[in-house]
Amino acid sequence: MTQTAPVAWVTGGTGGIGSAICRGLASAGYQVVAGYHNPEKAKTWLETQKADGFDNIALSGVDLTSFQACETGIKEIEEKHGPVSVLVNCAGITRDGTMKKMTSEQWHEVIDTNLNSVFNTCRSVIGTMLDQKYGRIINISSINGRKGQFGQVNYSAAKAGMHGLTMALAQETATKGITVNTVSPGYIATDMIMKIPENVREAIRETIPVKRYGTPEEIARLVVFLADKEAGFITGANIDINGGQFMG
Repeated sequence: MTQTAPVAWVTGGTGGIGSAICRGLASAGYQVVAGYHNPEKAKTWLETQKADGFDNIALSGVDLTSFQACETGIKEIEEKHGPVSVLVNCAGITRDGTMKKMTSEQWHEVIDTNLNSVFNTCRSVIGTMLDQKYGRIINISSINGRKGQFGQVNYSAAKAGMHGLTMALAQETATKGITVNTVSPGYIATDMIMKIPENVREAIRETIPVKRYGTPEEIARLVVFLADKEAGFITGANIDINGGQFMG
């Protein structure tokens, strides 16, 4: 098939940050394939994107926790849209609890979804990227992977592990035209954050030096920059975007 627009696969593409990333990449000229978990929500989401003029966004429901499902899913994406040039790992869940109370299920569910999925997706696309001698992999981590967070040993471990993978894979692919980077957002004004009681939101906001929450669009702009061909000298980096809340 003739492929004109480069293909970007965004896992967790229908979420708050994922949606902004999908729209940002679509605006930049990519054919975007958005991953999702809830089929009904995804259908409505896609209708909204189309209504807003984003005809170059499609859906792909892949079980990211399954290596085989990712292998099959990437083949389907390539058949429908072409080889993936940009992979954005944005899928993630929380199952919070202190270590004393955290169950094995809570631990493994978060590790499987937030970290093992990154291996599965990277492993699925890396062969094609190596053949193309070009690729961009962007892993969306978290401020809590940088500093830890009370009640989130599972989430913090998974998000920290993402950057370990980033640094190692960046070294493997540095001479192959492929960059691998981590983006670590702080508190972003997604629906999840805005559902927190106002007094709690205000207390959190006061801990951020710039005294506001970030926007999903700010994360998207950084991702679009890292995805660009002109960003080829940036690899193995962990870029904080948290309003100065953590500097390290």
